[in-house]
Amino acid sequence: MAEQKTTDHPHVATEHAHATGEHVHGSMDVRDHEKTFAGFVRLATWVCILSGAVLIFMALTNS
Repeated sequence: MAEQKTTDHPHVATEHAHATGEHVHGSMDVRDHEKTFAGFVRLATWVCILSGAVLIFMALTNS
């Protein structure tokens, strides 16, 4: 196996690893995943708030 270039940071992918298609831990771009998760958390928060508001409304109107 050819010797790979190294960097100061252990999680930075080397050029050789990308060229050969090898996975290097910590090298994946996760910005889209983070945006999706943030959207999910935002949606779940609003669903909880809306559910609480509906329950309070139902309790106040004796439904």
